Amino acid sequence: MRLILISGLSGSGKSIALRALEDAGFYCVDNLPATMLNEAMSLYADYGYEQIAISVDTRSSPSLGALPLEMEKLRQQGADVRLLFLEAKAETLVKRFSETRRRHPLSGSGATVEECIRLEQELLANIQEMGTRIDTSDLSANALKSWIKDLVEADSSRLTLLFESFGFKHGVPLDADFVFDVRCLPNPYYDAALRPFTGRDQPIIDFFADKPLVAEMAEDIRRMVAKWLPEFSRENRSYLTVAVGCTGGQHRSVYITEYLGKAFQGEQVLVRHRQLFRES
Repeated sequence: MRLILISGLSGSGKSIALRALEDAGFYCVDNLPATMLNEAMSLYADYGYEQIAISVDTRSSPSLGALPLEMEKLRQQGADVRLLFLEAKAETLVKRFSETRRRHPLSGSGATVEECIRLEQELLANIQEMGTRIDTSDLSANALKSWIKDLVEADSSRLTLLFESFGFKHGVPLDADFVFDVRCLPNPYYDAALRPFTGRDQPIIDFFADKPLVAEMAEDIRRMVAKWLPEFSRENRSYLTVAVGCTGGQHRSVYITEYLGKAFQGEQVLVRHRQLFRES
């Protein structure tokens, strides 16, 4: 059996992720206490379900401490268990709660939304490092669904190498393991004819093609990742996220990220462009 666990901060998109998995053929359960995981999986097996997605979060916080042990028990029984942890910047979460006029699940004590977010971050601190982290701060619902689909389709027995472009003016991604700053490279933004394009478009590719500094930076990052990738693989990690940032996340970072994605074709690679997905 295959189990995808969805956890993370309230307002980060867990419901959207669960719906995306339901569309992908998973039997989905929202807000199951961690202590009931093994019992529930046994029941689902009896009914013939092979792909299960379950949301486990602070709505059942007293049982969260049992999650690591329950996951290990399921793995020992032969289940393919994977955890996706969704998060977002505090200001983004506050804005989302304000726009939807929803109460935070931890607000029963009369605490402010900001205080609830801080408390929830503390409650989930140990869990977020157990799985694949996804920063949804700049993602539309469609983009999040696409990223969930890509992660689920990846072979969970191999390390997934995630290359992610972003714009520093929008903030550094929370889910990054490595962050490389390429703002020192020539910027096509200042050419009005090139400004509308992105680092995936041929005019920008041509612009960078004759810039030795760009090629040198791209190759330096490739060598750095290639050198340390075996060490991360030996840690039995399921993912490694390499973020490349420029000012706006449209040209330089996108071009370098695409280069890295092609350079590591022998690995299990996913390529993301955070700012290009903002309105999709």
